[in-house]
Amino acid sequence: MPEILQYGFMQRALLGGLMIGTIAPVMGVFLVLRRLSLIADALSHVALAGIALGLVAGVYPFAIALLVCVSGAIGIERLRTSGHLQGDAVLAVFLSGGFAVAVVLISVGRGFNVDLFSYLFGAITAVQPSDLWLILGMGLCVLSAIVLLYKELFAITFDEECARLQGIPVDRINLLLTILTSLAVVIAMRITGVLLTSALMVIPAVTAVRLARSFRATLLLAVAASLAAVVSGMVAAYYFDLATGGAIVLFAIVLFAASFLLRRAR
Repeated sequence: MPEILQYGFMQRALLGGLMIGTIAPVMGVFLVLRRLSLIADALSHVALAGIALGLVAGVYPFAIALLVCVSGAIGIERLRTSGHLQGDAVLAVFLSGGFAVAVVLISVGRGFNVDLFSYLFGAITAVQPSDLWLILGMGLCVLSAIVLLYKELFAITFDEECARLQGIPVDRINLLLTILTSLAVVIAMRITGVLLTSALMVIPAVTAVRLARSFRATLLLAVAASLAAVVSGMVAAYYFDLATGGAIVLFAIVLFAASFLLRRAR
């Protein structure tokens, strides 16, 4: 057995990373192709506000972050569909607003800086068996919804107006997709941290979009790139004493850069 797998916390971190590395890029592909990549970033800042609120209130931060993030997802989609604000303006409001609330709550609760740091940038030693079961359960819910609504999501992703003409409930599915994104953001923050979660969702998806020649190939390649980045980042973090979330994202960026060379070679 490799040295890295001799420790229970690394085994749990690797299992959690593999699950998140599968879930996040699947959501990311739909967001990237619909030019909604910033939704993940906005929701991660909303989740940060939920974490700070949970720490101030003395409640399990993960649960509060989930509740706040889902509420934020509903708010974003309602404002987007109402037509009162453009999509990018809505995301900017929630991104800056979530971060502002988090900063205020952090200044109020000065005593939880260490706990907050682990949520911001990820902490492999913090992954517990209960976290793995929670990630697995929520991840299965996300992937099951994607599988069940695959045809509808595919149609909306490439031609929303045509999907409306076909009788597909576009607004409802858009709302569901945003809620699923919020779930993916919350479950990923235990490994990569809140501030880097959106990168794990978007960068492997962008890498796959540049190389794949079909939608299904894009999904598979995005997952493969994400898993490669997760495993490589965790190994590097363990042996070189690096921040796990940052190392994972850096390897994802390396793969993204390599996609330019591969495409040029073609």
